[in-house]
Amino acid sequence: MLDRRLVCLTLLAVSLAACGKKTPSFEDVPPAEELYEQGENTLEGRRWFWVYTYVDYTEAIDTFQTIIDNYPYSDYAVKAELRIADAYFDDKRYEEALSYYRDFSDLHPQHDKVPYTILRSALCHYNQIKTSNRDQTATREALAYLEKLVRRYPYSEETRLGEELLRELRTLLAQSVMEIGDFYRDTGEYQAAADRYRNVLDTYPGLGLDAEALFKLGVSYERMRRNDEAMRLFHVIVENFRNTELAARAADHIAESR
Repeated sequence: MLDRRLVCLTLLAVSLAACGKKTPSFEDVPPAEELYEQGENTLEGRRWFWVYTYVDYTEAIDTFQTIIDNYPYSDYAVKAELRIADAYFDDKRYEEALSYYRDFSDLHPQHDKVPYTILRSALCHYNQIKTSNRDQTATREALAYLEKLVRRYPYSEETRLGEELLRELRTLLAQSVMEIGDFYRDTGEYQAAADRYRNVLDTYPGLGLDAEALFKLGVSYERMRRNDEAMRLFHVIVENFRNTELAARAADHIAESR
C-alpha cells in the first residue's frame, strides 16, 4: 500500500513540474528580420575605451542559428547561413567556417553568392598556410578551390582576386619544390635534385623561377657527368636571361667546359 502511495506521489510531482515549466511558443521568437538585424549589430561589436572593439561571435552565430531553426524557408535563413560562416571566419575558426561555406555552395548551387563562398573556402585554407619549407597541404587545398573558382566563374568579381592568390600559391609551391631539390643537391643526391628542378620547370613555369631552376638543373647534370645536357641548359639561360647574374654564371660554366 505504501509503495502504491509513493508511486502516485512521485507521478503527481512530475506532473506538477511539467505543468509549471513553460514551453516556448512560436510567438516568443522575434521576427526573422529583427533577429537578422540583431545578429548584424552583434557583429559590429562593442567599443571598449575607444580603442578596442569586442565582438561576441558566439552570440551572433546563435542569433543567426535561431533564424534558421525558426524560419527555415525564409530568405533570411539563407542569409543567416552565410553570416554564420562569415562569423566563424572572422573569429579565425577556419574549419567551422569552411564547413558552412561548403554547405552553402552545396545547398544553394544557383545562388549568386556561391563564387564568394568558394573564394572564402580557399581563404580558410590560405590563412592556415605555413612557410614554403613546411607541409603544403593547406596550400594545395586552397589552390584546388581557386582553380574551381576560376574554372566555373571566370567573369565573377571574386575570380579577379582568386587569380592573384592563385599565382601567389603556385609560386609558394614552386619554391617548396625548389627547396626540396636544394636539400637533395646538398646531400649529393643529384638525380633526386634534378627531378625536383625539372618539376618546377614543367609544373610551375612563368613564375619567375625558370632561370634558377634551369641553372640548378644544369649544375645537377654536371655533377652526374651529363655534360652535354648541362651545357644545353646553360646556353638556354645565356640566350633567354641576358644581363642577369645567372646568365653570367651559366657563361662561366660554358667557358670552363671548353
